[in-house]
Parts: sequence; C-alpha cells; structure tokens
Amino acid sequence: MDITIHTTVLPHDDPDASLAFYRDTLGFEVRKDVGSGKMRWITVGPPGQPSTSILLAPPAADPGVTEEERRVITEMMAKGTYGWILLATPDLDGTFDKLQAGDAEVVQEPMEQPYGVRDCAFRDPAGNLIRIQEVR
Repeated sequence: MDITIHTTVLPHDDPDASLAFYRDTLGFEVRKDVGSGKMRWITVGPPGQPSTSILLAPPAADPGVTEEERRVITEMMAKGTYGWILLATPDLDGTFDKLQAGDAEVVQEPMEQPYGVRDCAFRDPAGNLIRIQEVR
C-alpha cells in the first residue's frame, strides 16, 4: 500500500491572522485562498513540498453543526484543545527563535522529552497547538 499525507485541516477564527502566521512567521506558501470574510478556506504548505498542505478552515462551517456544538468548538479552540499539528525541522533552536521573534505564543521552549524527542510548542492565532520536533 502506498499512502501519503496530502492535507490536514486546522480551524481558524481569523483568516487574516492565520494567513499572516503561517505565511509570514512559519514561511509557508499560500496555495489557495477561497471565500470571503471569516468564511475563507486557506491552503498553505512548506516550500518545496507541493504534495503536503494544511487547510485552514472556518470551524464548524458544516450547516449540520448545532449552535451548541459551535459554542463547544469555539471554547476548545480558545483553550488550544481542538486542533493541533506536529511539524519537524533540523534546526529547532533557530526555528524557535524565529517564531518567538514573530510574537507567536510560546507554550514550551525547546527541550528533550523523556520519550527521546527534542521539541518545542506554540499556539497559532486560533489557539491550535503547533509542536515542532527536531529531526537529525
């Protein structure tokens, strides 16, 4: 079986702030930006990796989601417990410094984890947790 990860989805509640974070702070390419106002679906991805993307989507855009479910999703996003992603870099300290200088919300500074991974963590403007592992 030959399976690859093509796209993962993270919610956003402010498309302009999310776009600025993923494009300007993380350095991702903008591949698509569809919709208007807060109802925008923005596809971004790392340069040189055209087959891997993140879709930044409005939360609970499905008309079948109830108002109560929307409220819960909004609360979970604010706490950073709704969406998260794991990224990797060979230069964790340099990446951390760049993100911190870009005013990203630091959750955890670079550290060795007991399970053998060195990583750090941030939140994007919507509250999504972004963990970044060092790969050697």
